[in-house]
Amino acid sequence: MSVTEADEAWMREAIAEARRAEEAGEVPVGAVLVADGRIVGRGHNLRERAQDPTAHAELIGVRAAAARLRTWRLSGVTVYVTLEPCPMCAGALVNARVDRVVYGARDPKAGATETLFAIGSDERLNHRFAIEPGVLADECASLLTDFFRRIREARRD
Repeated sequence: MSVTEADEAWMREAIAEARRAEEAGEVPVGAVLVADGRIVGRGHNLRERAQDPTAHAELIGVRAAAARLRTWRLSGVTVYVTLEPCPMCAGALVNARVDRVVYGARDPKAGATETLFAIGSDERLNHRFAIEPGVLADECASLLTDFFRRIREARRD
């Protein structure tokens, strides 16, 4: 499956979620979950505010989508996320039975769909999802690099 204009539009929605995280002082990662051409779940990182190590954008979005759709089986759902999912999130997306994951920036330290691990495509698991990397990658990566650069600069001052 190739990247479409719709993929870019939905990724811009995920970027808007990442900006909400940044405004709250959180690492700027955002996610939207889409089914039948509409957003069924949204999330952005809230680990600091919630003091919850599982409060990643993807998991917050999955919980919202499951509540809205009234099922834990998210078949037919595409997840748009600004950063490649970590092992925890990739595992949750397998368990939620999502159809597709579209992400922006690769994560060289924790990427679990392609970079370090291939959880979403591992044939040993009972479910796999399609993966589309690099949608608006530069913009997604800039959110993160700019955020961490500002933190380093603030620490120096």
